[in-house]
Amino acid sequence: MAGKRASNTSRPTMSPEVKRAYAQVEKGVRGIGKSIADIQQGLRQAERKVETDARARIRALRDEARMELKALQVRRREASQTLKRLAGAAESSWRDVKQSADSIFADARATADSVIRRFRKALST
Repeated sequence: MAGKRASNTSRPTMSPEVKRAYAQVEKGVRGIGKSIADIQQGLRQAERKVETDARARIRALRDEARMELKALQVRRREASQTLKRLAGAAESSWRDVKQSADSIFADARATADSVIRRFRKALST
């Protein structure tokens, strides 16, 4: 009978001192098992807390980023509107400047043409 113990061979009996030592070791093994379980539970709690804190921090960062983006968009809109106003003002001013310049250039050309004609007339005579 391979799976059964022979009935005529008995276990060696343990002395009371060995039994106490065995019980203490067994108790220590159970204590280590409980400590491992406590550590694993503490790790799971710590992981959940870290994940919760990280989600809260990510939410706060996203909110902060949204606020910054909105502020930047407002600044961009203001700058764009300012440029449009300046472009409009500059365009009307530029038109005025260009018209004044064109008038001055026309007068200068006319004056130059008349001077040239007078010099040519004076030289031809």
